[in-house]
Amino acid sequence: MQLLIDAGNTRIKWALAAADHVVGEWHTMGSVVHTDLEKLKQAWSTHTIQRVVISNVAGDAVASQLRKMLVELTVPESSLTWFRAQAECAGVRNAYAQPTQLGSDRFASLIGARHRYVGQRLLVVTCGTATTIDALEADGTFIGGMILPGLATMATSLAVNTALLPAVDKADRARVFADNTHDAIISGCLSAQVGAIMHAYEQRRDPPARCVLSGGAAQYLGPYLPMPFDAVDNLVLLGLDAAVGGVSY
Repeated sequence: MQLLIDAGNTRIKWALAAADHVVGEWHTMGSVVHTDLEKLKQAWSTHTIQRVVISNVAGDAVASQLRKMLVELTVPESSLTWFRAQAECAGVRNAYAQPTQLGSDRFASLIGARHRYVGQRLLVVTCGTATTIDALEADGTFIGGMILPGLATMATSLAVNTALLPAVDKADRARVFADNTHDAIISGCLSAQVGAIMHAYEQRRDPPARCVLSGGAAQYLGPYLPMPFDAVDNLVLLGLDAAVGGVSY
């Protein structure tokens, strides 16, 4: 089996696939928060893992834990690939001033979006601990992007914990100017996120780009976006799969 791992700032997502699988068609998948990382060992122990591809933006401590766990599962170090951004991969050309400084998760998401919508001009929005908004041309050139604090991160900075997210589901979209502090924080955080995405989308209108929305907070932000978009789960895993499979366009 081939194991794909997306180690993000909040969660570890993963997928297992047969060696000869079609990109994006996985045998099983799952996710855990960092504090439950040890549960991954049990989830993976019933499979013979021959290759592992990891995108890690969670830091050295998580990387060490994953490496130790995989060694305990008798996966040799030589079978581990730590995915990193590069100048070109799987049909995506990285126009960052210093290509290797692009986050591995953002690069993988771009590859995943490119695989799903080959030949289309894209705005790739990933809504997680941070919200990233990246522009991909129809020929696969990544021209750049923006990063802002994610929805829950914004709320936490104002001393409101992530319990805000379910409240977002119930928020009154027409009520921009709230009459209490809690709702005012919800309105402000939503407006900041939606405003940034709309601003980026306006810059991509000529010719028009397809907006691709992914990440844990996408379900909360999506209903407030005025433009059409496609919601796609697990873009990072999809990109890792396309990259390791040698897919190109």
